Amino acid sequence: MELRRFTMSNPTAAFSIIAHEAWGHRLSVGENDDDTNFGDGHNKTQRLRNRIKRDFNSLPEKVLLSVFSYLPHLQLLRCARVCRLWRGLSQNSKLWKQVFLRPEHHGLHVKNLDQFVPLIGHRFALSLQFIELPMELITSDVLHELANKCPNLKYLTLDFSTAMQLHDFNDLNMFPCNLKALCICLSEVIFLEGFMRRIYTYLSSLEVLQIIGTIEKSTEAEEEVYETINISKIKVQTPNLRVINLYGIFFIDDNHIETIASGCIHLECFALNFCTRVKGTSFKNLLQRCRKLQCLLLQNTGTSIEDNYMLAADWATSSVSELDISSTDLSEQCLLDVFARMPKLTYLAVPNCDGFTDQVLDLLIDQGKLSHIRAIDLSDTVNLNFEVVATFIKRHGRQLRGISYYGNPKVSEQFWTNAIKNMKNVKIVVIGTSFGWFKKISTRIHIDQILESCAQECQNLERLEIQWDQETLRWNENSSKFIDHIRIRCVKLNSLVLSDGEYYELVRSNFERADRQRVVRTATSDQTSIVSLLKYYNDLRFN
Repeated sequence: MELRRFTMSNPTAAFSIIAHEAWGHRLSVGENDDDTNFGDGHNKTQRLRNRIKRDFNSLPEKVLLSVFSYLPHLQLLRCARVCRLWRGLSQNSKLWKQVFLRPEHHGLHVKNLDQFVPLIGHRFALSLQFIELPMELITSDVLHELANKCPNLKYLTLDFSTAMQLHDFNDLNMFPCNLKALCICLSEVIFLEGFMRRIYTYLSSLEVLQIIGTIEKSTEAEEEVYETINISKIKVQTPNLRVINLYGIFFIDDNHIETIASGCIHLECFALNFCTRVKGTSFKNLLQRCRKLQCLLLQNTGTSIEDNYMLAADWATSSVSELDISSTDLSEQCLLDVFARMPKLTYLAVPNCDGFTDQVLDLLIDQGKLSHIRAIDLSDTVNLNFEVVATFIKRHGRQLRGISYYGNPKVSEQFWTNAIKNMKNVKIVVIGTSFGWFKKISTRIHIDQILESCAQECQNLERLEIQWDQETLRWNENSSKFIDHIRIRCVKLNSLVLSDGEYYELVRSNFERADRQRVVRTATSDQTSIVSLLKYYNDLRFN
């Protein structure tokens, strides 16, 4: 199940469009009924319009619910103030299957806990499948009500990240027992063992476990690290885990991975991003015991992972097809040995990995390890020449759905106009050299040629980021023509990220005139990544 928030730039426009289509359907039905009563088609339609009252509220309830389903919950609450009918529609439990209650992550803000508890059974009830709870709503009463009134709840997020003190859970004796996914956001100062002891026995149905650390709240790792949650006890109670995401947890080390490997034989995806104490001593046992493991994410583990431990793992008999070793210090010789033994890859991310050189990519190409590749990130690989990347794209570009290759100042528009011809099925593209990169580009980039190539060749393009700054891009008064082409031909394009400046304003105004307000974005606030092409992306999402 793909969980996402619906954010709309103009909810009123959505109301108008869907209601107009429904009304047109209703008119057509009326026309068939009275076909013999009128002469020419124009008079018939005009007289029907006069007879039938054009009232949005007269549409069938099923149609009205469909219209309301496109609105975020904040807008639903505002609609409830319009009239009695809209109030009833807004409170329909079918519109409250996914509930986000963390204001800092664009969720609703619950001010009165006593009034919220009865709403769980009245508003959410059997329809509720996903809910996020901030610290102030994680109480015994709320959890009891969810357990009693919401048997179809499958996805639960408990955010303790802002906690300075826990509620009293001594009377907690019920917890949702049919969960498929549980996400726990840790606090820097609160130990959760007292709470966890109350819920361990209800976690046997879990398939996805996410524990989110405090790395985003800390400027650097603390000198003294506290284990605020007991990974070993969780593992004992969750034998059916398929996906584990341990993100930015300072205390996670190889002992914890050994513990997980000993009991999670069904594990398919293991993410250890920003767990800087992992050295890799556990990888050998992890691959031996978790034969189903397909996705291993080691992003930003830094200098902790050592070559000899990676080499000791039995990659030849593993099932790993998705690998992220971004910002690791693995050597070229280590990568040559590991990739030579690995099965074919479908996803590979190696940005800021100095050990990923021409020889490594050549080995992957020559041995057919990339024959099934769907997404690849080669950004900021300083020891990788663009000629080898061009060879890779020429051979495997047609199967690519996403590519990120930025940070090489030698890459010009000529490289991309040639490469794009071989990437007809690509959905996500990130290119350029970001502002402030230590190697300044010496030539100007003809941006019109790149946009025209995308418009001609990449009909499925959904996200495009161009990182060159305004001083590097070359454009003129005729550039609007090429902007028109990519806007008209790439109809699936929903994100175009550019550096702030005059060219960004030109592109944005062009799209806005065509009523596509949210497509063009600035690089200072938005970034594009290929991670959405991971097989387990929807299971790994949080916040």
